[in-house]
Amino acid sequence: MTLLFEPFSADFMLRALIGGSLCAAICAVVGTWVVIRGMAFLGEAMAHGMLPGVALATLAGVPVILGAAASAIVMSLGVSFLARRGRLSHDTSIGLFFVGMLAAGVIIISHSRSFATDATAILFGDVLAIESAGVWLLAGALLLTILVAATFHRAFVALVFDRRIAQVMGLRPRVAQVLLVGLVTLAVVASYQAVGALLVIGLLLAPAVAAAPWTSRIPSTMALAALIGALSVLLGLLASWHYGSAAGASIALAAIACAAMSSSIRGITRRRTTSFDRSSQNVDRSAGPVPVRPSQKALRANA
Repeated sequence: MTLLFEPFSADFMLRALIGGSLCAAICAVVGTWVVIRGMAFLGEAMAHGMLPGVALATLAGVPVILGAAASAIVMSLGVSFLARRGRLSHDTSIGLFFVGMLAAGVIIISHSRSFATDATAILFGDVLAIESAGVWLLAGALLLTILVAATFHRAFVALVFDRRIAQVMGLRPRVAQVLLVGLVTLAVVASYQAVGALLVIGLLLAPAVAAAPWTSRIPSTMALAALIGALSVLLGLLASWHYGSAAGASIALAAIACAAMSSSIRGITRRRTTSFDRSSQNVDRSAGPVPVRPSQKALRANA
């Protein structure tokens, strides 16, 4: 137990654990919808597309989260404009725009004298540098995420099945889509300092993927994904403390490992359940013919 609790006696490690767990909770709520809607490419594009804003903010000496937010907003608006006005598909528009933004960010960073240091912090994050103000900011972002997700839950669900159904039900699918993209942007920006631009997609997807096989309702998936994400943050920070590995990369790798372990365990339990059902059927057949229950449709027809 000493190995588990000793690292968090340091203030910066405790702040990293709290801040990383808040990031994990934000990503759990948003990542569940990202997995359901198949928006992983958009999340990755947002993570890469905010690089120019972060680079400019770093060079100008202003809070990097402001630059990240501004760049992510430009990214989302640019993708929407290209998809609506141009003849390109949505995925093609996202791909072209985020590569352009990524290239612009690298060019901006290359003008810095501390190119290697800036690039490392931007791409891979620095969760150990989270301050108290950053923790409160993440708490506010989590509250906003939960509020939006709860308020527009029915609209998001209807959007998953059919935009026309959502329109008929008066749920305004276009507004719901914009809000969903906004939540992805918020999650990416909020998680930037913890795991960086390259690894944020891991924290966004892996906990939700790990939680999905064990739940049948969206809120339950979000809650379980938040717990798995917090566990990934804990394991990643412990690995960073004891083995000297990069904290952001360790967190992302722990999240991926949790997803792989969840899939493996779920596959084993399903095979055992299938084997048990087959053996039960064989026992029933040896005992005699199994009575066939009439279907509800047949009962209505005979009524």
